[in-house]
Amino acid sequence: MEQKHKYYIVEATALPEVFLKVAEAKELLETGQVKTVNEAAQKTGISRSAFYKYRDTVMPFHNMMHGRVITFQMLMRDQPGCLSDVLSIFAMHNANLLSVNTVVPSNGSGILTIVAETVKVTISLEQLLQQLRESKGVIKAEILAGQ
Repeated sequence: MEQKHKYYIVEATALPEVFLKVAEAKELLETGQVKTVNEAAQKTGISRSAFYKYRDTVMPFHNMMHGRVITFQMLMRDQPGCLSDVLSIFAMHNANLLSVNTVVPSNGSGILTIVAETVKVTISLEQLLQQLRESKGVIKAEILAGQ
């Protein structure tokens, strides 16, 4: 019988230290800062066996979602130029917008939902989300779903 995999999104502070160090070691290898697993393990303070045990099961959220279709939702103030600023952020980082949907604003704010393909996005999803949150008129920004 085939076992189905279950995935959870967990705040990094709740994870055992070994998981964080495995993720760090993987990043060192991917960015070329180290050449071997042995170097990565030594630099992060874990054993090679711990690295091999968890390497396929631990990954940062932005890596898991990169290259996929992501649904973003924002609560925005009803002010001129706010939508344009948000769309500019997506354009600046090469996101391919598949759908843009707005709800007619009431009480000075409205909901904006954007579905974007992130294959060619030039920054991490955390950075993109942070830029959206800091954009003019954005009250709240979050990722609703990913495919």
